[in-house]
Amino acid sequence: MERTLVLIKPDGVQRGLIGEIIARFERRGLRIAGLKLMQITPELAARHYGIHQGKPFYEGLIRFITSGPVVAMVLEGDKAIQIVRTTMGGVESATDPAKAPPGSIRADFGMSIGRNLVHGSDSADTAAFEVPLFFRPEELLSYERDIDRWIFE
Repeated sequence: MERTLVLIKPDGVQRGLIGEIIARFERRGLRIAGLKLMQITPELAARHYGIHQGKPFYEGLIRFITSGPVVAMVLEGDKAIQIVRTTMGGVESATDPAKAPPGSIRADFGMSIGRNLVHGSDSADTAAFEVPLFFRPEELLSYERDIDRWIFE
């Protein structure tokens, strides 16, 4: 079972899309292993987005992600990373809502790259780095749902 980090960014929280975004992941069949509303500090933002340090958009990215509350969650399921990325807006379109396929979160609710509502780990290595930044091990649960037999082979 694969786990991945998802953040509903400040624009998603401010626009009242928390429930809609979570529902889309749940309808896909992903399980919530951890969930919290939080304010990202500049220090946590710098660790999370450290790979972008020195790039022209870095300072704006840090300002934005710390500008308001976010919802942090760990989702799990078979191929969870790929399913999350597709649900957000497709692997190919990356972060641009204008290129995201219809029916995805970014296509349905986003207008610009800088306000694209959600973040999801892009690989297993990234998820292994990101999840512990936002969740302690005791904050994550593993459980079975009765419906899982209808979702996972």
